[in-house]
Amino acid sequence: MKTEVQTAQELKALRILTLTMTVLGVPSLIAGLVFAGVSVSFLRDAQQVQGTVVALDWRGDAAYPVVEFTPVGGVPRKLRDSAGSNPPSYEVGERVEVLYRPDSPGDARIKRFLSLWLLPLILGGIGLLFTVSGIVMGLVSRRRRKARSGPAGLGSAVVSGGAYGAGHGA
Repeated sequence: MKTEVQTAQELKALRILTLTMTVLGVPSLIAGLVFAGVSVSFLRDAQQVQGTVVALDWRGDAAYPVVEFTPVGGVPRKLRDSAGSNPPSYEVGERVEVLYRPDSPGDARIKRFLSLWLLPLILGGIGLLFTVSGIVMGLVSRRRRKARSGPAGLGSAVVSGGAYGAGHGA
């Protein structure tokens, strides 16, 4: 049977874990939402043109496609995608859709899921998981503290010794 000290230590550890999960989860969730908002804003303002993969930029073990595109009424530009892969996702010479901001053609991305949503999904997903876990652990911890203190918070003697405590007869 667990001693009261062991139970108190477990509750303290659960409170620390709850706080840690929440402190890590909430900022990550907020960051994920902010980056999702940035992607939505980008998509709302973006123009779409065709581009061509002109090179693969190998960094470490991953190949990042380098794409040449020409904004409407502008001069040709190159972009290096932020998502690399191995094996490469694209081949040199392959045609791709490019999204860019008309007022800032240097802000361009290949039109694909990873380029637009990877960071918001990772941060938001981790943030959501940690935040929900922290909340659930907090509720469990609270329930255990209430159960340990007995009805209406009168202490553990009420649970084990009856309404008048141990040693008093009726």
